[in-house]
Amino acid sequence: MSSHTYKLIELTGSSPDGIEQAVENAIGKASQSVHNLRWFEVTDTRGHIENGKVAHWQVTIKVGFTLD
Repeated sequence: MSSHTYKLIELTGSSPDGIEQAVENAIGKASQSVHNLRWFEVTDTRGHIENGKVAHWQVTIKVGFTLD
């Protein structure tokens, strides 16, 4: 296994469709401008309630990527 140096960024993704989709949205958007994304860690999960039902999810993640 080779050694790597990682940089961390923090992102918050959102979705009305669930936690997993909120994570996918954050990673998908970040991958358009940040390269070599390698892993993520969920650090916070929040939701918005409307009329007694979950209406929207927000998930904060730390994302690690390797430096060139």
